[in-house]
Amino acid sequence: MNTKVKDSLIVLQGKWKTGKTTLSPTNQDLNQDLPVFGSRVYCESYSLDHAATEEGGGSTVLKSNDTSSAIVAQASSVPLSASSSAEEELFTLMSRRKNESANYSTLGNLLFSVLIIQRARNAFHSGRTKPVEFREKQLNQLLRLYEENVPEMLTALSTDLRKSKQESLMTEIEYMKNDLKNTIHNLREWAKPEKPPKGFVNMLDGVLIYNDPYGVVLIMGAWNYPLQLALLPMAGAIAAGNTVILKPSEVSPASAQLIAKLMPKYLDQECFHVVLGGVPETTQLLKEKFDYIFYTGSTEVGKIVRRAANEHLTPVTLELGGKSPVYLDNTADLEMAVKRIMWGKCINAGQTCIAPDYLLCSKQVEKEFVSKAKTILKEWYGEKSKESPDLCRIVTDRHYQRLVGLLKGGTVAVGGETDASEKFISPTIIVDVKPTDPIMQEEIFGPILPVVNVESAFDAIKFINSREEPLTLYVFTTDKKVRELILSQTRSGSTCINDTLMHFKPLAFYIFTKSSKDRDLLINNVSCGGVCCNDTIMHLTVDTLPFGGVGNSGIGSYHGKYSFDTFTHKKSCLVKDFNGLGEKLAASRYPPYSEKKIAMLGFLLKKRTGVSLKYLPHLVMFGLGIAATFGFRAIAQV
Repeated sequence: MNTKVKDSLIVLQGKWKTGKTTLSPTNQDLNQDLPVFGSRVYCESYSLDHAATEEGGGSTVLKSNDTSSAIVAQASSVPLSASSSAEEELFTLMSRRKNESANYSTLGNLLFSVLIIQRARNAFHSGRTKPVEFREKQLNQLLRLYEENVPEMLTALSTDLRKSKQESLMTEIEYMKNDLKNTIHNLREWAKPEKPPKGFVNMLDGVLIYNDPYGVVLIMGAWNYPLQLALLPMAGAIAAGNTVILKPSEVSPASAQLIAKLMPKYLDQECFHVVLGGVPETTQLLKEKFDYIFYTGSTEVGKIVRRAANEHLTPVTLELGGKSPVYLDNTADLEMAVKRIMWGKCINAGQTCIAPDYLLCSKQVEKEFVSKAKTILKEWYGEKSKESPDLCRIVTDRHYQRLVGLLKGGTVAVGGETDASEKFISPTIIVDVKPTDPIMQEEIFGPILPVVNVESAFDAIKFINSREEPLTLYVFTTDKKVRELILSQTRSGSTCINDTLMHFKPLAFYIFTKSSKDRDLLINNVSCGGVCCNDTIMHLTVDTLPFGGVGNSGIGSYHGKYSFDTFTHKKSCLVKDFNGLGEKLAASRYPPYSEKKIAMLGFLLKKRTGVSLKYLPHLVMFGLGIAATFGFRAIAQV
């Protein structure tokens, strides 16, 4: 098929009628006509190779059959021209239909995604995202989006997850506003070329690292924090100078629709776009070439994203999950530890990637923990926790049924109430749990906390290291040696000491103990994304800490400056002048070679430890200046 046409080319696979030609189907009904202005449109399938064309200035309308199945739209090798008035008209029409209809068709979303990817690429290549002033303006606009639409955000979050006002403000809105303000304040400093240390051989040269944007970035958000997990990485991508295709999760539809509604009102419509939809749209997006992909979600889907990215050698950040363990010993303040652990487990109904997944403690600590947890949960949520306005609901019936199935292992010591009509599960603690029980085989992602008994920090390390790396490791202890032991002997994405969630292989590991010996033992011997000692979740709020996983819990990190770095390619640059002194120093590299030149190269290239050469060029020039001054004086006296 000849694809060299004057106007844009869009390839469609599916069943269509154009004039007298009927084409073969793939799979999903489509109830709208597709206008194509001033372009050739090739329609092809596995069995047919027909082309429907309308040349000249008129337009063609492709009408779908009533029984037509899912249409897959993909861009051809012929780029869409951003300057084409026909394509502008098509894009405008598609945008209007998209905004007017909440039930926008699968084909509409797929074709729309094809158009916007090319528009985003054209915008990036035009250079409009490179100036820091443009980035600052867009970040300020994103901040305005948050400041001016809080009521709508609260409504969307309540609709999707029945989040309370305080929880929504704390975890989704104020958190994001603070991150944006921090990014705006520091952006100019972050964007400056970096000046790394120089060696002796380059003392007269310019050695720089430029922070280059990747290009067109695909960001795929998650449903559990549908605003934060979509727009926080997007802020980093904007700060770095990229254009963005944002795909919110379809599992939180109210939040996704709100993002799609608000973004075009505040951000540059050439550079930043939203694609709505489910699996078909996501599948098609992953077939396209992006310059960077940022995905937040499950490990299973993360592997699919990674495989798709590998086809184009596209770099990725994968923010996944994992069973984040909590280690609690008898040195910790138990009442405070119970509050912090149960808060981390109950916030968002446990639907948090770094929520404490299971508790490791002795049998004696378990008894005291359960007793105090009963009292504290009653204080927080009352006798009938289902009536509390402060507890979220499980996001879908499928997730609810999965969690109910996990309640069958072990013995319910606290909670256990369920209501399918509301997708409600009360905060629950399960004891007598075996490592082989179903609840210990997958990330729970709900308000259920199983307790596994261990006798020491060494047993906890052995248990954690026998499983996949968690995103976060939580350590509750006051014993510094225990903390350092755990940190050095485990692997995780991050660690939080004596708290949960407030920091950001397990994704997280929580340790509660006063023993520094046990704390160090655990920190040094467990692999996880991060560690939080004597709290949960709270490490997430520290924007100077990178947040990310290791192994099955993810690849890469972000938050604060780390978000900027994630979406930035570090471009090395060496700048040499044509000065005689520098050329003299480097002349030993030229043939003919000799022992003398080998010795000179060895001297120049030798690594000099303990000596900073940062100011050596200035000292050399100062010395040369002094020598020149005395030389001129001597000449003048003659």
